[in-house]
Amino acid sequence: MDVILRTLAIYLFLLVLFRLAGKRALSELSTLDFILLLIVSEATQNALIGDDHSLVTGMTVILTLVLMDLGLSVVKSRSATIEKIIEGTPLLLVEHGRVLHGPMRRSLVTEDDVLQSARLTHGLERLDQIRFAVLESSGGISIVPRDDAPDADAIARLVEQAVRRALAEPRPD
Repeated sequence: MDVILRTLAIYLFLLVLFRLAGKRALSELSTLDFILLLIVSEATQNALIGDDHSLVTGMTVILTLVLMDLGLSVVKSRSATIEKIIEGTPLLLVEHGRVLHGPMRRSLVTEDDVLQSARLTHGLERLDQIRFAVLESSGGISIVPRDDAPDADAIARLVEQAVRRALAEPRPD
């Protein structure tokens, strides 16, 4: 019974800790984040099983964690308020090319983070090309480009067409 109570306590502690750490804490791991994760994992294991390294204790911990996760999933599916508390809500970071500094500061997101996501997903290079940037509950940044922003695929197609035309034209002697 002691193992089950320790497991429940650690699960809830980590849930609260990572919820307070913010959405970006788990979205993209840097080297330092990965090292911290390894240390937290070791400390968590020690707290969960204590001195008892038996197979039964390990299985009890795993079963307790899975049941806790299933239980929280059921509670979240039945209560939007609980889901919002546990998962958080999307947060608007950029609106019509204008940075919303308050939400960005609170969520520890930089303009570089937004621009990186814009480049990777849409080939956008400037904030004024972004209609909306949203920090999702998962920690990722979604970009909605402006209607008049260039589409990376369209630009690639135009470049490809121009290269084909240039290669197809006969050279003057």
